[in-house]
Amino acid sequence: MDSSYDKAMGQNIRRLRMERGMSQEQLAARLQVRGCDITRSGLAKMEVGQRHIYADEIRLLREILSVSYDDLFV
Repeated sequence: MDSSYDKAMGQNIRRLRMERGMSQEQLAARLQVRGCDITRSGLAKMEVGQRHIYADEIRLLREILSVSYDDLFV
């Protein structure tokens, strides 16, 4: 399976997180508060394309980062 798409999306998540001045720990905590079972380490793996991103995580990331789905997928 081609992991380039996972890497590209992870880079977008990282860029958007950093633009908002959030650490991985802060973003992971916000995801956890909203019911997403993810650790800082899991988020780090997501950002470098080593972990798949689930649909519920995409929805929550969009809400927390205040972006459109296009911003996440571009």
